[in-house]
Amino acid sequence: MQRTKKTTKKISEQIKEHVNESAQEKKEYDGDLNQIISTGSTLLDLAISGSRIKGGGIPSGILVEIFGPSGAGKTVLLCEIAGGVKRAGGQVMFRDPEARLNKQFAQLFDLDIEEVDYDTPNTVPEVFKPIREWEPEPANKIHGIFADSLAALSTNMELEDKDQYGMRRAKEFSEECRKTCRILAEKKFLMVCSNQIRQNLDAGPYGQKYKSPGGEAIGFYSSLRLRCSSGSKIKEKVKIKGKVHTKVIGVQTDIEVFKSSVAEPYLKAPIYILFDYGIDDIRANLQYVKEITGETVYTVNETKLDKAMNSSIAMVEEEGLEQELKEQVIELWEEVQSKFKQNRKNKVRK
Repeated sequence: MQRTKKTTKKISEQIKEHVNESAQEKKEYDGDLNQIISTGSTLLDLAISGSRIKGGGIPSGILVEIFGPSGAGKTVLLCEIAGGVKRAGGQVMFRDPEARLNKQFAQLFDLDIEEVDYDTPNTVPEVFKPIREWEPEPANKIHGIFADSLAALSTNMELEDKDQYGMRRAKEFSEECRKTCRILAEKKFLMVCSNQIRQNLDAGPYGQKYKSPGGEAIGFYSSLRLRCSSGSKIKEKVKIKGKVHTKVIGVQTDIEVFKSSVAEPYLKAPIYILFDYGIDDIRANLQYVKEITGETVYTVNETKLDKAMNSSIAMVEEEGLEQELKEQVIELWEEVQSKFKQNRKNKVRK
């Protein structure tokens, strides 16, 4: 059937009108904004879901895997998220297979071991089975399950020296993830697990040189996978009696959204971790603003601070500029990301 010029013009105008409306609409998160938890890092929150949620963050109802080499900040990030759940009024189930969580360290993140459901499981089912029986209150809050780390978990067969090749653990992870992930979605639980990486001897010349232990199940069932890079040292210098002393006070690591069913994958965010403090969000935000604006000194909007990072951080804290700085970072990040937006009309699918 041939279309007349009048009909073609009308259809063209309708498509153009629809495209203009779509361009004006802001793509927003369609869930409950009270069910979003911050990672403790503004830039990482934005990298995870800033394209869908104003300010970003991690939504509930999903499984999250944080993986990377030793000393990259996985435990700190996991504890920051767990502390966020607790401060938001939710209950925390913390599983520590490595049995090495320090009580004083945990309190940095508002995690009192005596107040949370803390345990040191040995096997994979001991982590996942209690989740399916968990009924935390109140129901309208986001509740979290945290495991640090999956690499330390074993199986009953392995403990009894019956699993010669170590294959049972991967199977149990697969079985438990199948049973548990639907519960996470139904009850809006947030499960965050840290995991180590191991050298992949079967990679060949072109395959991935490293993989996370425990089989492929955690990677398959995770809605969000965060890969931590090897951290570089943050050093502080002080002069005492004419002599300069240097001390490592933390690490700076880049975190990549390696996989995401939440928003866009493959975005990266730098985080600065200070010992006995946690994630230094002010430091990261000041550095980001300076890099994007091209200023020679650290600034918060029109307020000029200092050329030195430490004194600039002190000024932000003294003047109470933390929230203003965070809002500036969000605006700058959104402005940068808008430059990469593909202005295409909707694809006609038949």
